Amino acid sequence: MSGVLERAATIKEMPEELRPRERLLAAGPQALSNAELLAILIRTGTRMETAIDVARRVLSRPEGLQYLAQASLEELQKEKGIGLAKAAELKAALELGRRLAAFTLTRTIIKNPWDVASLLMDEMRFLDRENFRTVSLNTKNQVLGVDSVSVGSLNSSQAHPREVFKDPIRRSAAAIILAHNHPSGDPTPSQEDIAVSRRLVEAGRILGIEVLDHLIIGDGRFTSFKERNLL
Repeated sequence: MSGVLERAATIKEMPEELRPRERLLAAGPQALSNAELLAILIRTGTRMETAIDVARRVLSRPEGLQYLAQASLEELQKEKGIGLAKAAELKAALELGRRLAAFTLTRTIIKNPWDVASLLMDEMRFLDRENFRTVSLNTKNQVLGVDSVSVGSLNSSQAHPREVFKDPIRRSAAAIILAHNHPSGDPTPSQEDIAVSRRLVEAGRILGIEVLDHLIIGDGRFTSFKERNLL
């Protein structure tokens, strides 16, 4: 009958060798495309799209995978075929991946600002708001952990020493490196950035935790306050 929309074939109706989950079991996750991996997380599609179709549509944006990292829970749940429950599961999976990446780098030795940038760049360059973080180091300059201090424009109230040094003190850090991102992609420091940094350096001296550097993360670029003699 004309005018009646036919439903899309489900993944279960696809040949086994084309189903993402079966392909993962047979060849491993590294053999799957981004869309196939995302389809496994999405699980089900809509009447007119399979989970793979939904995944391809979401990833067809110019940002690709970056969109998943940047999008809020509210934005993801508005995607047709996603909804609140699936959006929450996707954000949870992304957060687990972020934490695993941080965990595997917890004994990275920081020798220069590029080491810090390598640790933080992949995630922080895509954040749509300023995020202020601390990298705690031991006496051998090994990374003990990366902790979030605040979200929002960096200012003296949000970068209060009490909040900045809380996690480094808990980790018994010998030194820290400050870091925040500029969503514009331009890592040029503002006068407020410089003033906050110097205030925190003084606070660190009182607490016995040296502030070694402050990095501003841009889009593929960064500024080191130490290199520019701004601390």
